[in-house]
Amino acid sequence: MTRPLEVLPPDPARVLAGLRAALGGDGPAVLVGDAAVDLPALVPRKVALVVETSGSTAQPKRVALSADALLASAAASATSLGGAGQWLLALPVHYIAGLNVLVRSIAADTEPVVMGNGSFDPLAFAAAADRMDAALRFTSIVPAQLGRLLDADEALPALRRFDRILVGGQSTPAPLLERATAAGLRVTRTYGSSETGGGCVYDGEPIGSTRLRIQNGEVQVAGAVLAEGYLGDEERTAAAFENDAGERWYRTGDAGELDRGILRVTGRLDDVIISGGVKVSLADIERVVRALPGQADAVVTSADNPRWGEVPVVVTVAPLELGDVRALLAETLGPAAAPDRVVVVDEIPMLSSGKPDRRLIKALAQ
Repeated sequence: MTRPLEVLPPDPARVLAGLRAALGGDGPAVLVGDAAVDLPALVPRKVALVVETSGSTAQPKRVALSADALLASAAASATSLGGAGQWLLALPVHYIAGLNVLVRSIAADTEPVVMGNGSFDPLAFAAAADRMDAALRFTSIVPAQLGRLLDADEALPALRRFDRILVGGQSTPAPLLERATAAGLRVTRTYGSSETGGGCVYDGEPIGSTRLRIQNGEVQVAGAVLAEGYLGDEERTAAAFENDAGERWYRTGDAGELDRGILRVTGRLDDVIISGGVKVSLADIERVVRALPGQADAVVTSADNPRWGEVPVVVTVAPLELGDVRALLAETLGPAAAPDRVVVVDEIPMLSSGKPDRRLIKALAQ
């Protein structure tokens, strides 16, 4: 059995109505964003939401989520947070975290408060928070937004009224968490992806029916929140989801470890970083940089950043104008791909194999 797939503009009110119909089974499945090429008119009946994400490559992935997975995620979140409440939407609704705010509102039968369109503004966030009237109040943001809110003294009273502030999308720097705690904020770090229906691990602990394991250093996730797979891409689905002894697992591509049941993510198994909540391929950046005159040996790595989590850094033996390369990469691959800085060295550190010593290069970039 199938149902239609409808593409909606990123308007929160329209997406909320579309999601409500899709979750109830009366409406078409929903994809938020621009009209895409090669988009099927019909999808399997189970699919309620399709989230388009670049994943770890430049080729987009269309993650197909069932109503059961989305509602399981909402129920697990509500249990972990101490009950269903009202949500403030401060994230774009074409991302899973923003969509989850709407799904949780539908499940809780509460009206979400929308911060508004445009760039993130701490004072607009505080004004939206003041419009909330439920007993329990929640929001979901990324670390860069938390940093800006902490920098705005006028926003702190509104922040302190939240029963929980979920922070995810990337690794949250420890100093930022310390600042939030010192300011009296109730912050929870979340971990998850579109393939897991959004955040399924809170402060290192799986919520709901979510289960975790580490296989060959990779974090893998099982449970009711898992996506059906990638729409129209059986090969990619088979590579990312596997059945083991009757249980279905998602291979995250993240490196991590479990210490007495608490997850610690240590990085990516590939070369993708998350900067400001956006996945960025260092290999794609490197290809663009190496195509520039005199930059054939340049290496692109990452460095920690207190606001964005991680940022790209170019390491090269030939001087490179930072403004020019930032403009080129922002136009070619998106703003998050613009390097934070250029580090000029006498020579690129190399391994005995003749390949760049990326661990040492990363240390130089820090």
